[in-house]
Amino acid sequence: MRALRSSAVTVVAAAAALATVSGCAEKSDAKDSDAIRVTASDDKCEVSKTSFPAGHVKINVENKGSKITEVYVYAADDRIVTERENIGPGTKTEITATIKKAGSYEIACKPGMKGDGIRQKITVTGGDGAEKKSDPALDKAVAEYRKYVQQQADETLPAAQKFADAVKKGDLDEAKKNYAPSRTGWERTEPVAESFGDIDPKVDVREDGLEKGQKWTGWHKLEKSLWDDKKITDEDKGLADQLIKDLEDWKKRVGTAEITPTSMANGAKELLDEVYRNKITGEEERYSHTDLDDFEANVEGAEKAYELLKPVASKHDAPLVAELDKQFASVKKALDAYREGDGFKSYDSVGKDDRKKLSDVVNALSEPLSKLAAAVAK
Repeated sequence: MRALRSSAVTVVAAAAALATVSGCAEKSDAKDSDAIRVTASDDKCEVSKTSFPAGHVKINVENKGSKITEVYVYAADDRIVTERENIGPGTKTEITATIKKAGSYEIACKPGMKGDGIRQKITVTGGDGAEKKSDPALDKAVAEYRKYVQQQADETLPAAQKFADAVKKGDLDEAKKNYAPSRTGWERTEPVAESFGDIDPKVDVREDGLEKGQKWTGWHKLEKSLWDDKKITDEDKGLADQLIKDLEDWKKRVGTAEITPTSMANGAKELLDEVYRNKITGEEERYSHTDLDDFEANVEGAEKAYELLKPVASKHDAPLVAELDKQFASVKKALDAYREGDGFKSYDSVGKDDRKKLSDVVNALSEPLSKLAAAVAK
């Protein structure tokens, strides 16, 4: 879960929802000259175009502020269309996304990566009305990824139920044992879960990410009770039941997720951002120190999306694919050094120098992975 992420995205736009539902793969209609330029600063979010046609969209972001920022595109129904995190001061990045329905949206810049951000309304028009030819290889990739995401949700419920049952029994040791395994499927597919907007703040918010007046629920509230407070209260037992209810809601809604080849590619990049921001820093699992379990799940989820898109990406950008193969292998090798039994070492035992090494290999993968969406959209 991203630190200090808004629990309820308030999208002012009030028209049609994003429709990236099918695996239909258009050739990119987003030329460099047509790119939307977003200039972010500490107090502004300037957008070069507030109206553009549906289809593949290229967004060129420049951060002229003094703070790390992130850029989101939100649809009218609170869904995240696309996002890019960790855009450092004085740096630029390019985002390729797919928006297939006309309507009102918003672009948000979040200096300091906090809150709802500075928002600009945008309008997506109907385009030229021409039918785009489907790419069967990308249709297949989307279909297989849908199966994968649903499978992860399906497998999460029984694992989470074991965790919840241990909490309700007041069995501290058993609950600790089942905590990390209950999160694996979620961590593998987190960008899809977060796209719904309202589920993530219920199940995966950290204490420092709570909005004013928001009740703290979900995994991390229970994590604090187990490892920091070292006791299970009656409230925690109720929260265990609530966690299962919220995850069941997630499981039911996964099948309606908006998935395209570019959203798969961007989601893979988002998972690497999750590793860099929250796992390597130790912020995510600050009480249990099970960050390396989450780290592995994030990498596995990113690699799954990449492998499904790889046949098409290799035709469009073979050098990029070769580099991604190399860097995924490097990240997995680096992670293997911290295995212990069936799991990983407690992350509080990983020193500053080793954390820096992990950070370096993640960054080496993150940079080429940011180019995957553009490769599959060619």
